[in-house]
Amino acid sequence: MSDSAPRDLRDLVDPLVVVAFGGWNDAGNSATGAVEHLAEAYEAETVFSLDPDDFYDFQVNRPMVALNDDDEREITWPTTDVKVAELPDGRHLVLIHGLEPNLRWRQFSTLLASALHSAHARRVHLLGSLLADTPHTRPIPVSVTSGDSELMKALGLAPSTYEGPTGIVGVLSDTLTRAGVEVLSLWAAIPHYVAHPPCPKATLALLSQLEKVMDASLDLGELPELARAWERGVDELAAEDSEVAEYVTALEQQQDATELPEASGDAIAAEFERYLRRRQGN
Repeated sequence: MSDSAPRDLRDLVDPLVVVAFGGWNDAGNSATGAVEHLAEAYEAETVFSLDPDDFYDFQVNRPMVALNDDDEREITWPTTDVKVAELPDGRHLVLIHGLEPNLRWRQFSTLLASALHSAHARRVHLLGSLLADTPHTRPIPVSVTSGDSELMKALGLAPSTYEGPTGIVGVLSDTLTRAGVEVLSLWAAIPHYVAHPPCPKATLALLSQLEKVMDASLDLGELPELARAWERGVDELAAEDSEVAEYVTALEQQQDATELPEASGDAIAAEFERYLRRRQGN
């Protein structure tokens, strides 16, 4: 992290912070898709990037070679970027986006927590997405949780009872909470039978939930149209496969039976456990 980063971040006005990491925490690229959308919609500029040598195994997350506009080869290294944009109401938007690091998670989380402390961030929104037994024809469930009992009470949130493996989102949440920063975690549950990215319907669901918890109107751009097109595409695939169609119908009936338009924190945790079992079985 550059020495100038904290000075740059200290000038921000009532910053809203949104964070997502690719990889384990990002089924269907839905969470990172939300941050990428916001960065493009508000023309966010990179304030600084973390040194990839400290946190990434390049045999796992390899650097990419591409030709630039002058037909010269350039190497792009995996890293985590901190970007800043300004919202129409004058507040700043801080976007943190990158691949889940392979190494030194505690040091990684401490660096980001220090940067956000310099920005006087009062609350951080961590995004994630997981594969679940949910039908593509219904609203994508998004759970909102926090480790802060007072914040949970203020927002009417139910505590999460999940226990088990966690990713960098969970580690960063713990680090920020211990540093006195409010943290909200938003997880979208996407249909496991259409896990191939992107999933604009899940990205839209995350951003819609963000609007509620941040009390801010966000530029959703073409996401509503893309989400409808995605759903129509999955409908067509299901129509061509009777087994998939029957499975979707069963999921719809199962969700209707619960009478929950959005899954509870416990339900998301249960889906997460099933998701992990699926991964271990592959």
